[in-house]
Amino acid sequence: MALPQLNVYRHERGTRALITLAGEIDLDTAPLVRDALAECLCDGMRSTDVDLTAVTFCDVSGLNAFLMASRLATDAGATMRLLHPSQSMARVIEITGSGFLLHSFAAADARPRRIPVATGGTP
Repeated sequence: MALPQLNVYRHERGTRALITLAGEIDLDTAPLVRDALAECLCDGMRSTDVDLTAVTFCDVSGLNAFLMASRLATDAGATMRLLHPSQSMARVIEITGSGFLLHSFAAADARPRRIPVATGGTP
């Protein structure tokens, strides 16, 4: 059996935590994400940011883990935000109505910019 293809790092300062994920989030690795985020709440973290810069793949199992963690954080009076998702991941999060998980600058930076394309004629 292959080892999970996800590394989870946790950094703390007071009641704030930063979880940095690197690799793939799928059915096999989503439990690692759920556990890391649940531990933050159990340890009294009031704010948890999840850095997705190094996430190369995230399926619905990962999105579900983030949604569950967000609900648990909200119920506990804490916050959880996703930072720096890939463009494709940000798009899936927005399409599913889960955009509230994204930190505002991360969502804005992750969206592809539309460039007008000439359709003919004189500019």
